[in-house]
Amino acid sequence: EMTLVESGGGLVQPGGSLRLACVASGFSVHIYSMSWLRQAPGKELEWVSTISSRLSGSRTEYVDSVKGRFTISEDSAENTLYLQLNNLKTEDTAMYYCAKGTRSYALQAPRGPGTQVTVSS
Repeated sequence: EMTLVESGGGLVQPGGSLRLACVASGFSVHIYSMSWLRQAPGKELEWVSTISSRLSGSRTEYVDSVKGRFTISEDSAENTLYLQLNNLKTEDTAMYYCAKGTRSYALQAPRGPGTQVTVSS
């Protein structure tokens, strides 16, 4: 059975940083493209970032609003996907999820319970 469990969220001030983790079981994260998604209150689920499989070169993509601030990575030894969030803004406040697949697939794929990121002064 495939499971995903996100962690690492919290309350931070604008300009702060967090590191989100997504522990996977039932499959190896480095074999698949993996994505981070987020959903702000009252808004639709939004794609944030994707890392391609290791075989495809672990290429990364980001939504324009987070480019230069967020970094996606994976650790095959820990079978964990990460998202480093730097220079956080209030508009980054959302529930963050990880999912298997590239952008369009991940938006429809099963997700973990999510981890809440709240950016507020």
